[in-house]
Amino acid sequence: MSRGCPRRLRPIRSGVQASGSPAPSRGSSSDPTSIDLPFSDKALPDGTLAISIVVPVRNEAENIIPLIEEISEALGARRDYEIIYVNDGSTDTTGERLSAAMKRWPNLRQLKHGISSGQSAAVRSGVRAARGAIVATLDGDGQNNPEFLPELIRALEEGGERVGLAAGQRVGRKDTGFKKFQSRAANAIRSAILNDGTRDTGCGLKAFRREVFLMMPYFDGLHRFLPALMRREGFDVAYVEVIDRPRRSGVSNYGFFDRLWIGIMDLFGVWWLIRRKKPTPEVNEVTPK
Repeated sequence: MSRGCPRRLRPIRSGVQASGSPAPSRGSSSDPTSIDLPFSDKALPDGTLAISIVVPVRNEAENIIPLIEEISEALGARRDYEIIYVNDGSTDTTGERLSAAMKRWPNLRQLKHGISSGQSAAVRSGVRAARGAIVATLDGDGQNNPEFLPELIRALEEGGERVGLAAGQRVGRKDTGFKKFQSRAANAIRSAILNDGTRDTGCGLKAFRREVFLMMPYFDGLHRFLPALMRREGFDVAYVEVIDRPRRSGVSNYGFFDRLWIGIMDLFGVWWLIRRKKPTPEVNEVTPK
């Protein structure tokens, strides 16, 4: 595991978010992806819930139970977490499998999109509804091994306020040669333009501070640019090497960066956001003496 930026890269500093910052505003009624889902303003007041595990899924019925079992085993030493599955408009029995699983795991929650809105929308809906101050994500197809969740969470917790994201970096990829080529090409182009110091942004295994995530501008594809956007907000990124594994069953429902034109527009949009970021001023209220 490595913390912060690679040696030749300095973080884009704009002042680390203070712990007393106001909660992000709720979405407007024009938001089609998650306005009807619960929004949690803060972690539980008694401090018993620290971690929310968010899993976006679409048509992953056969992978539901095995992955929940692995998540529960990986976090078995903790009692301060919840698991939030975001059912992104599945047309198979994913919803039914999750409803049955909720009777077995009391800390399991299911959110449902009326129509499929994409992975970024699913992650955002889960983060908005999360009750933990720290959110960890992983893909629902079983390729991301939950045994790395504790290490990601630990990297974030030990990094202190300066670290906003712990990002998994895949080794031993189990995808096809063509998908590996796509991912390598996309990562190389993204890194050259954004200089975000991250080898692999396509890995679903991530842990981040919920408050910071909700500060970011939302757009479809956000999850692919989290390291660059975290640095834009003035935070550092920790990296954890994780071992990829084959999908258990089914076919891929979410791509990496292979919608070429959309990906290019997103890339230059993030570049513009970074260039337009102004340093966050220190604000102090002046009271009469």
